[in-house]
Amino acid sequence: MPPPPASLTERRRPDGNRPAATAHPAEPPEAPVQAHDQTDDPLARERAHLTASRAALRAMREDAEALDIRDVTANWVNAAVLERQLDDRIKSLADLAHTPLFFGRLDYLHAPGAQQAEGAEGERFYIGRRHVHDADGDPMVIDWRAPVSQPFYRASKKDPMDIALRRRFGYTAGDLTAYEDEHLSDATEDERASELLQREIERPRVGPMRDIVATIQPEQDEIVRSGLGGSVCVQGGPGTGKTAVGLHRVAYLLYAHRERLARTGTLVIGPNASFLHYIEQVLPALGELEVKQATVDDLVAHVEVRGTDDTAAAFVKGDARMAEVLRKAVRSHVTLPTEPVVVVRGSRRWRVPAYEVEEIVRELLARDIRYGAARDALPQRIAHAVLVRMEQSGEAPDDRVQDAVARNPAVKAAVKALWPPVDPAKLVLRLLSDAEFLAEHAEGILDADEQKALLWTKPPRSVKSAKWSAADAVLIDEAQDLVSRTHSLGHVVLDEAQDLSPMQYRAVGRRCTTGSATVLGDLAQGTTPWATRSWAEALGHLGKGDAVVEELTAGFRVPREVIAYASRLLPAIAPGLTEVASVRESPGSLAVREVADLDAACLEACAESLRREGSIGLIAADARVPALAQALAAAGVTYLSPGEETTPDTRLTLVPASLAKGLEYDYVVLDEPAAVVDGEPDERTGLRRLYVALTRAVSGLIVVHAAPLPDQLA
Repeated sequence: MPPPPASLTERRRPDGNRPAATAHPAEPPEAPVQAHDQTDDPLARERAHLTASRAALRAMREDAEALDIRDVTANWVNAAVLERQLDDRIKSLADLAHTPLFFGRLDYLHAPGAQQAEGAEGERFYIGRRHVHDADGDPMVIDWRAPVSQPFYRASKKDPMDIALRRRFGYTAGDLTAYEDEHLSDATEDERASELLQREIERPRVGPMRDIVATIQPEQDEIVRSGLGGSVCVQGGPGTGKTAVGLHRVAYLLYAHRERLARTGTLVIGPNASFLHYIEQVLPALGELEVKQATVDDLVAHVEVRGTDDTAAAFVKGDARMAEVLRKAVRSHVTLPTEPVVVVRGSRRWRVPAYEVEEIVRELLARDIRYGAARDALPQRIAHAVLVRMEQSGEAPDDRVQDAVARNPAVKAAVKALWPPVDPAKLVLRLLSDAEFLAEHAEGILDADEQKALLWTKPPRSVKSAKWSAADAVLIDEAQDLVSRTHSLGHVVLDEAQDLSPMQYRAVGRRCTTGSATVLGDLAQGTTPWATRSWAEALGHLGKGDAVVEELTAGFRVPREVIAYASRLLPAIAPGLTEVASVRESPGSLAVREVADLDAACLEACAESLRREGSIGLIAADARVPALAQALAAAGVTYLSPGEETTPDTRLTLVPASLAKGLEYDYVVLDEPAAVVDGEPDERTGLRRLYVALTRAVSGLIVVHAAPLPDQLA
């Protein structure tokens, strides 16, 4: 949907005429403001409020730094915890010079919560990234997550939400330079698209991803503010802001449920380290410092990954049926007793017959609890059977006696024989090395060809010498959870989820069994052989089958011409998926050039892009990257690798197509689309990879090719 309507309020020049632009010349916020300016000049008054707010934030930080906690804790542990909390508080109060302290203002018609009260006066609130109060505790800036801030994102002419005026602010290098007003209660005022909002969306990107608190759209805000109790899946095409929505949802949940999530923890999961580095500054900029970030590989790092799988093996290892194979293999270690358990205490011998021990074992198996928990319960069950016999003989044993019997050598020996310990890595090693063991537990689950694909041609001697693959590590994690429960967090955000295998979904789901999840992805951008076919299927593997699926179809980042060109691929890669409708029309943002000298043409396109403001991504098939790197070096052009932070002096990043997902650049030069497609194992996956590469540009895309374009783009 388009940006919210706005009517522009501008300062008049002394001659009474309006200037052509909305940005006004600005003195630094710290400059003294004359009394007549504050009376007659709205922009000067807003700058004065910004100056006062920054001073108040500095005072809040100084108050936190001055706190003496040496004598308020009972022990050194409490002191260390409190000191860390205080350090985090001080960090969260940092005033980032180039980040606007507030970006909007709301003038309510009535006092919030008292709309129906006769004669109730309206209030004015400045909306920003964090709460700021003055020396008396009165708010100077309201956190964007507070309920009173919600109309900034959702109010409209049709539903003004008791707002008389919504004001947006424009900034240049941290200085307030312009403002724009919407009189939502004035039905006679014409509706116009917000120029400041559009300008903020299009602002050039240098450095890591930034927050979008000033530009959140109504449909995005609904997802951001949805409750902690339920899980949400967001299907969003390129440029719809799904990653930003997921991160801002974490920030909102931490605001609304801080105490609960402080106990249970939060986690953001991304596809690779480059992506995590790109987004890592978003939450700290919003004052949230405790959210952990990881890849799926980080979560399951029980062994060192040194090997790779071919497509057939990886496909089978990622199949959800492997969970049942592993479950059967783990439980196969349990054996039924053939002899009684005899416990000697003093001069007495207590005998639990084999059939009774078998009943205990079968009962634990029937309960289907985790292998390790059942193993811990078995000695207590046997000891209880002994205590029953003691009581029948007239003794009066208590719990201490039962614990002593459970530790008796005879009981411990029986448990070791009946329910031996299982090492998850050794179990998976045996499954992948021993054809008979695999066949026994995969019977009726995997066919002969699938079992053959799993087996190592040359089995390793030990867990340490094995060249484990990433998919093997996920299997070990599954086996680990069958033995002992995985720690669950309060909320997990899973980004670029469409590329996960069913077993990877299960690994993530184990981390939020008692919490909720926000799943983000685009089915059209799935570039693995096991890419998600439907969100219903994926959410089932995640254990969140009741999650609400939301679809974002309004594009704010990718120009209309670019997304329309990329969308020619949709019928081939994701039939039936809704095409992204970009709200940004940018004539001249797309150029497709057929050339003879590919390397020279790419260098020329990069030089052309570097003459503009913002970041540049040169995206190419992985196999083409070394040649392009050599060409850039020979031409004396400095460049970065994905994950390295761009600077004003070095704005070009050379990006392998396999790492482009989730990244954004102001301008993109795409080298040889046919090579991107040919670099994948099948055409559909190749076209999906190409779709990702085509949609990384925020302002302009140049496609350079020597070979014929794929038929879908011709």
